[in-house]
Amino acid sequence: MIPIELKKSFEDIVGAHNYDDSKAGRLVYSYDATPQFQSLPDAVIAPNNTEEVAAIVKLCNEYKIPIVPRGSGTNLCAGTCPTEGGIVLLFKHLNQVLEIDEENLTATVEPGVITLDFIHQVEERGLFYPPDPSSMKISTIGGNINENSGGLRGLKYGVTRDYVLGLEVVLANGDVIKTGGKLAKDVAGYDLTRLFVGSEGTLGIITKAILKLIPMPESKMTMLALYQDLEAAAKSVSTIIANKIIPTTLEFLDQPTLKVVEDFAKIGLPTDVKAVLLIEQDGPIDIVKRDMLKMAAICEREHAVSVKVADSEKEADDLRTARRSALSALARLKPTTILEDATVPRSEIAKMVVATNEIAKKYNLTVCTFGHAGDGNLHPTCLTDVRNHEEIERVEKAFEEIFIKAIELGGTITGEHGVGVMKAPYLELKVGKEGIAAMQAIKSSLDPNNILNPGKVFAKDSRKRVVITT
Repeated sequence: MIPIELKKSFEDIVGAHNYDDSKAGRLVYSYDATPQFQSLPDAVIAPNNTEEVAAIVKLCNEYKIPIVPRGSGTNLCAGTCPTEGGIVLLFKHLNQVLEIDEENLTATVEPGVITLDFIHQVEERGLFYPPDPSSMKISTIGGNINENSGGLRGLKYGVTRDYVLGLEVVLANGDVIKTGGKLAKDVAGYDLTRLFVGSEGTLGIITKAILKLIPMPESKMTMLALYQDLEAAAKSVSTIIANKIIPTTLEFLDQPTLKVVEDFAKIGLPTDVKAVLLIEQDGPIDIVKRDMLKMAAICEREHAVSVKVADSEKEADDLRTARRSALSALARLKPTTILEDATVPRSEIAKMVVATNEIAKKYNLTVCTFGHAGDGNLHPTCLTDVRNHEEIERVEKAFEEIFIKAIELGGTITGEHGVGVMKAPYLELKVGKEGIAAMQAIKSSLDPNNILNPGKVFAKDSRKRVVITT
């Protein structure tokens, strides 16, 4: 618990109404969207500005109190679960789009801005911010930056880090630094901006971000390709890329996912096929039409049983919305839904799909697979029940084999969800002991007292995910 005199100091900084150490208040922020993880913080604090964040951090550093910066808590790696107690830092007051600079094609925002709200503001000016995580209706820009979020448009446009030009960051000692800026080129010293993006709040606390914008594409078309063969669908993905076509979106859903999503969204998705590819292209209309014809021909050659272009923007938007709702739809089926994001090179996507199905069968598990097939980022999702300890053990073994297979194929343990606590036991599989040591050296240098989101990224001794309760 926070000592009375320290509580008073925090209240002096942010106001008593922005400090909450009630049981109910702490319980609300004791978990995020990750199954199996829950732990009470000692208090929840909502600062009003960068100066207050810096003052809070200085006190926490002096008294060695953990700080967990938190957006909307939609992450899937337990990255914002306060596993070691301490302070949960909320950014509900730092939620403004400070500037949209049309001359430099940038926007300056605070971390609490909701992603979709920001996208809408930008698009009203004929500009485009491509990162579009499925949680964008509620996730925040700060959370997206901490996790380096991806999305459906990642194949063509990249992920969050590709649009972060500069940051204002509060370091663990309370110092405030600024990195990057409204610049097309900047090689002055180390690239600290990229270091903080995806660091999950373990190296510093982001209080402002300068984001890159691009012109809005002038047209867009959406297509659905249906398959009775999973491997054929996966092969179509690598063939499209091999033909030097980079679509905006190239998404994969298997039959179990299709059935659940259609039951949830009720938009007329086919459920009698083994898999579908959701394909979009944007840009000049002539190029879009050309690419769509080429991709349709490739899908047909790879044995798609049907290829259909959406007749209207409403139909296209329904398809995109249905894909984004996959996790929500699947979560209705069992008490516990564990969604992962093993990622492989695009050319290996077919092998990864087959391997995932074989591993699920081996461990007698229900695993639905969907994801961003165009960039090799698959989301094998296990429907289970955390109360069934024997089954959960099988789930753990299955996912470990899935991660190992992904790495064997030249992939990684996470493409966009982050490491947090969930993936920490497997990080060494990807980066090796030497890679872990290098990362820990950076962490120790910037945060010697280990107060910034401790217990994340770097694993404990065991490879098993730890279930933490209140």
